[in-house]
Amino acid sequence: MALSLNTPATTLAAGPARAGTRAWIALAVLMLPVLLISVDNTVLSFAIPSISLALVPSATELLWIIDIYPLVLAALLVPMGSLADRFGRRRLLLIGSTGFALVSALAAFAPSAMALIGYRALLGIFGAMLMPSTLSLIRNLFVHHDQRRTAIAIWAACFSGGAALGPIVGGFLLEHFWWGAVFLLSVPVLIPLLVLAPIFVPASKDPAPGRIDPLGIALSLGAMVPAIYGIKEIAQTGLTFVNAAFIVAGLALGVVFVRRQLGRPDPMLDVRLFRNPVFSGGVMANLLSIFSLVGFLYFITQHLQLVVGLSPTAAAFVLVPGLVISIVTGLLAASLAKFFRPSHLVAGGLLLNAAGFLIVWLNADGSVAGTIAAFAVLGAGVGIAETISNDLILSAAPPAKAGAASAISETAYEVGSVLGTAILGSVLAAAYRMNVAVPAGLSASDSHTAGQTLGGAIDVAAGLPAAQGQALLASARHAFDSGSGLVALVGVVLMLGAAIMCLRALRPLPADK
Repeated sequence: MALSLNTPATTLAAGPARAGTRAWIALAVLMLPVLLISVDNTVLSFAIPSISLALVPSATELLWIIDIYPLVLAALLVPMGSLADRFGRRRLLLIGSTGFALVSALAAFAPSAMALIGYRALLGIFGAMLMPSTLSLIRNLFVHHDQRRTAIAIWAACFSGGAALGPIVGGFLLEHFWWGAVFLLSVPVLIPLLVLAPIFVPASKDPAPGRIDPLGIALSLGAMVPAIYGIKEIAQTGLTFVNAAFIVAGLALGVVFVRRQLGRPDPMLDVRLFRNPVFSGGVMANLLSIFSLVGFLYFITQHLQLVVGLSPTAAAFVLVPGLVISIVTGLLAASLAKFFRPSHLVAGGLLLNAAGFLIVWLNADGSVAGTIAAFAVLGAGVGIAETISNDLILSAAPPAKAGAASAISETAYEVGSVLGTAILGSVLAAAYRMNVAVPAGLSASDSHTAGQTLGGAIDVAAGLPAAQGQALLASARHAFDSGSGLVALVGVVLMLGAAIMCLRALRPLPADK
């Protein structure tokens, strides 16, 4: 745009306009669905033992109860981000909020493991409408870089805050009510959102949206679901032709999806963004940081409740220091970015994640103090890496395409969540099955149940004679903790590799002086 000779010098130097009070109120409203998603993730982690005992799922079903939600959500984030850009981000946010609340109420009364898996899949569909809308609206509300980084830090801190609130409130509910009560937490969170969002959150969308791509949506789903399913099944039944075929099919459909997006003038996902090493490095840092957090929570919550014997509430308070530290470091990351390069901050966060896993491995006796220390260190790393990586991803996209960029960031988050549970959880399950000693003389059904999960072994031991039950419990808990040590070593190696990758990919970026 040409500038008039009469344009004041202050206007030329002003840069992007700073947001006012109304934008910060809108940010507070947008934090409600973020709070909901993060509470839902950690509440379920603490409800796993109760669900395992109440519904007696198989090891595969237990993993699907956890993973089907982020899997469906991750597969639909890019399509939903594109739809939000086209039809309106606030509109999709309100539709997703309503559906999420209704399905959560149904999930609370699921009569079986398969029914719960189905409801969790529906929650993934509506959750996919929520998350791209929040980040994309933040991108359009805050165009000034410093304010946007602060807003993203608050967004990331709200994730950690919800993670801290979820176990405490969920632990109370699990001690006083049935496991389904944890799903009802979404209702009081979403009601104020539905009332306040139309008032304070401005409507926005892409002024020149691309066409809807039904085949692209189908390919996105086809790429994600078979690949993750194959990973899960390899851990459960070993490497078979069928399991390998699922992974190959998913990867093949992923290639077709990418080629289709490259050939379209208005792609649903602009995969050319990944040619930028800063953008792709930010996405990978986001994915691997959440991978470490979710994978850690998957086994440590079971250890605290089923091995140490803590109540859900007591186990939740063990993790609160680490979650609080994650909030603090996430907020500090915006200030630290003025003095340190993004590559150093992100790599430092991932190295802290590696240190957290290393503490778990060194804490051979599984003491509560060691667990607190491990999660505190890991929480610090997640807070830093998440804030900086999300800012890098959003900064690379123009405001009109904020929904698509936000969807990529959220897809990385959810894929990391899926892989954290699928890979580390599957390593844990395989190690447990190899090391547990099931007593002779049990029925085929009880032998299978006890040999699959620690929760199943506890359930079977309750019906055995005292001596036999104690022997099964001792073996099962030892097998579980042996698997936890192996998982910790895998986490150390992966986080070290991730830190090296980010140092190389993000090296060109200077600090914000």
